[in-house]
Amino acid sequence: METDLLGMPYERHTIDLGTDDEGPVTATLVRRHAEQPDGRAVLYVHGFSDYFFQSHLADFYTSRGINFYALDLRKYGRSLLPHQTPNFCRDLSEYYPELDEAARVIRAEDGHDRLLVTGHSTGCLITALWAHDRRGTGAVDAMFFNSPFFDMNVPRHIKLAMTPIALRKGRTQPYYKMPVGLNDVYGSSIHRDRYGEWEYKLEWKPLPGFPVYAGWLRAILVAQKRLHVGLDIQAPIIVASSTASYKRARWGEAARAADSVLDVDHMARWTPALGRRTTLVRVEGGLHDLTLSAEPSRKQLFDELGRWMDAYFTA
Repeated sequence: METDLLGMPYERHTIDLGTDDEGPVTATLVRRHAEQPDGRAVLYVHGFSDYFFQSHLADFYTSRGINFYALDLRKYGRSLLPHQTPNFCRDLSEYYPELDEAARVIRAEDGHDRLLVTGHSTGCLITALWAHDRRGTGAVDAMFFNSPFFDMNVPRHIKLAMTPIALRKGRTQPYYKMPVGLNDVYGSSIHRDRYGEWEYKLEWKPLPGFPVYAGWLRAILVAQKRLHVGLDIQAPIIVASSTASYKRARWGEAARAADSVLDVDHMARWTPALGRRTTLVRVEGGLHDLTLSAEPSRKQLFDELGRWMDAYFTA
């Protein structure tokens, strides 16, 4: 481990993942120990056009004796190399090697006996499929999903028309840049240079996000279809979302208190498809990353999560 860009007490470890068609590939595991650890650990996995910078999230866990880890996936944040297409993949299972290695380090090397895996947005979809495919191995003891990307936030008729095109192009022209993507509303709601309160690296998390490529979109559609059929995650799960979605492409004051990226009703609809022990929480005034919401909503989220952990993720 070496000192992370956040400074001590954060450390980071580079995971060598070999090479792909673009060249060398790495992921980055960030670690922060609690002052009085109790044997539990949490592994945080970010969303699309994202990386770990939310130090107050680590504060929440370490104050409870839980050692904190965050994984910057390949081609994201700390792991993004100059020769790589940002955030690109062809299949979400490409992320399994770094998830496997992170879990191994947390359990075998650092000696934790309880692991909570938490994802945000696309990170929820990735870790949900990983937990399902690793069921029976004891890899995960509990899961927390923050505004999961369980369905496309487009009208049904557009999704029906778009899906076969994306599936075909994703297979034959994976680096084709799709004429869809994020706008800058969500970025404007969180970055302090606009209407938010947070500072982060815009080269790793641009306000309008990175381009959407056909290969990545195909990977998302295939993964969401798997989830919709139904998973069998054996660990208890809590899913949290805002109470409202903001669907305009331009900034408006309502974006300060709503999810401006995804449809929160999709999150509620697909929560039961994850496994047999699921809990759904709706946070009034929450943003897409609920941990970056204004203080009243942030407090509600952490209060709900704390109560849930008292029941399902004890030391």
